[in-house]
Amino acid sequence: MPELPEVETVKRTLQRLVTDKTIADVDVRWGKIIKQPSDPEQFKTMLLGETIRDIERRGKFLRFILDHYVLVSHLRMEGKYRVETPDVPIDKHTHVIFRFTDGSELRYRDVRKFGTMHLFAKGTEWDHPPLNALGPEPFDDDFNETYLRQVLKNTERTIKAVLLDQKVVTGLGNIYVDEALFRSGIHPQTTAKTLTKKQIRLLATSIKKTLAEAVEMGGSSVRTYLNSQGEMGMFQQKLYVYGRKGEPCKQCGTLIEKTKTAGRGTHFCPKCQGRVS
Repeated sequence: MPELPEVETVKRTLQRLVTDKTIADVDVRWGKIIKQPSDPEQFKTMLLGETIRDIERRGKFLRFILDHYVLVSHLRMEGKYRVETPDVPIDKHTHVIFRFTDGSELRYRDVRKFGTMHLFAKGTEWDHPPLNALGPEPFDDDFNETYLRQVLKNTERTIKAVLLDQKVVTGLGNIYVDEALFRSGIHPQTTAKTLTKKQIRLLATSIKKTLAEAVEMGGSSVRTYLNSQGEMGMFQQKLYVYGRKGEPCKQCGTLIEKTKTAGRGTHFCPKCQGRVS
């Protein structure tokens, strides 16, 4: 699933490609992707004549800012946007097509069909799911040591489970939680409330630094992720633990191990990240 750095990269790419384009037609080929309104025909009618003024990101969600509406899009596991010309064949995995007055098309392709789109009157998107329950952005000033300490102090959950919770911090997923925990020297199965002030301070910093580096490098091209121009991110070359089971740790040479934590495959170095506490 694309995480904050990958979605940020898609956002920046789409800003260059579709900002100021006006929607002439919408072709919904798989109606279940459209969650709000529930009727795909109403979705289409609302979008006709609307111009994309900007594209923003909230956690793992894209926000297409239109004249009167905001389109909230989640890519889920395999969703991708591509800008094409009408002569390019439409494959069976393309489920929503936005056709613009200049003749170009924005196509949403999703092999697994897990992606979602919600359309709200501008300004009301914050009052409803999926955006109303999200925690702070990792880059926000209020996501800091003090906030984390308050969140962690009474929970019995593992630190990995807490960081995967989008109500605690939005945008983090499996890849960057594993990487931030490695950089912090914290075992992913550590009970969150047992972390020291020093560990929490280091963790808050590591999360921000890891994500900032990943954004700068265009995200991580693991599995099938590509940005909106079909380009691969390069942060996977800097991954310390994720996807490296059985390979030597880049810091100490110990073989990276993989276990399951919070229902997710979890990579860690048994030496650099110590014992579970």
